[in-house]
Amino acid sequence: MDFLNLFQGIATLFAVEPKIAIARVVLIVIGITLFYLGCKGTLEPLIMIPMGFGMVAINAGVLFTSATTVGTIFIDPMVTNTSDLMNVLQIDFLQPIYTFAFSNGLIACLVFMGIGVITDISFVLAYPFTSMLIAMFAELGTILTFPIASALGFNYGESAAIATIGGADGPMVLYTSLMLAKDLFVPITIVAYLYLSLTYGGYPYLIRVMIPKHLRGIKMTTTKKINVTSSEKLAFSIIACTILCLLLPVAAPLFMSFFLGIAIKESGIKKYVALMENTFLYGSTFFLGLLLGVLCEASTILNPKILPLLVLGILALLISGIGAIIGGYAIYRISKGRFNPVIGIAGVSCVPTTAKVAQKEVTLVNKYSVILPFAMGANVCGVITSAILTGIFVTLIPLIK
Repeated sequence: MDFLNLFQGIATLFAVEPKIAIARVVLIVIGITLFYLGCKGTLEPLIMIPMGFGMVAINAGVLFTSATTVGTIFIDPMVTNTSDLMNVLQIDFLQPIYTFAFSNGLIACLVFMGIGVITDISFVLAYPFTSMLIAMFAELGTILTFPIASALGFNYGESAAIATIGGADGPMVLYTSLMLAKDLFVPITIVAYLYLSLTYGGYPYLIRVMIPKHLRGIKMTTTKKINVTSSEKLAFSIIACTILCLLLPVAAPLFMSFFLGIAIKESGIKKYVALMENTFLYGSTFFLGLLLGVLCEASTILNPKILPLLVLGILALLISGIGAIIGGYAIYRISKGRFNPVIGIAGVSCVPTTAKVAQKEVTLVNKYSVILPFAMGANVCGVITSAILTGIFVTLIPLIK
């Protein structure tokens, strides 16, 4: 008996090109590392634990699919022929979830419903100018990365998808890459979600570099009573959804999902809230992480465009963070020193990670300063502005010849 053929995960390491075999081993190690860092809480566990498992399994579980070819029985992201797709749906165990929920953006919409149902928009309505101005500054990375990516040889669709990483909004990156850069949406989305987890570890240092300690400790005070009613929030959700869908219908599924989540929360429909928060948000996040890991096959990661993607992704998030803090400084100046500029980082719309980062950094300096409500206002507006930019990209790019 040929034991190597019996244990085909090992045998296929010797049957493929050396660079593929090495990449498989490296990705297995990376998958284990992401799993460990997720378990430790260094990176976002909701994404990293299933992603790490998926990355390990897809690169270890390679088998001979015929006498001359190797593959897996997880998913085939590149299949397009209808008859081939029907065959794959009966064999690859994650293919139905990928085909019917991931590749069409459904998971992104489900995540947005879940985010909406846990989002409080009180401070958005109480301080719309402050929240939106910060969010607009925080899109600097998205705006500047687009021409940089284009100059490096990416086409406009790919450049737009890469640029949306700067918004730090995973569903937006997934949606934009599916619409504009299907050939690169797998690596773009993987890079985006890897980096979104790193914002929790990287942005605190950016805050400390750009904002002096005495400004980080500013205690927020306001004479304005925050008394936004559920009726006002419901009115805002339906009016904002209507206007944004009229202006940018190509992103209407995302707008509808987010504002519907907010409306369900404010309507007090507890069973729907539980469904969206517990089932939609956490269920879709789990499968999102798992599928991202499974998509990390060696052949995909060896795409020559991956290295520029890695660099541009970091650059986009760095510039967005800098822009967001500049926005915080702008409000600090407008308020004549009464506004804590750390709140600016929350304009980068990784909900609620960047808002929690802002509060944590302020607490380290002044434990009596509570900025989280203000930060959440900027955070929510960051989601809205990133969705608007997504809609603009997806609408305009196909029109450019």
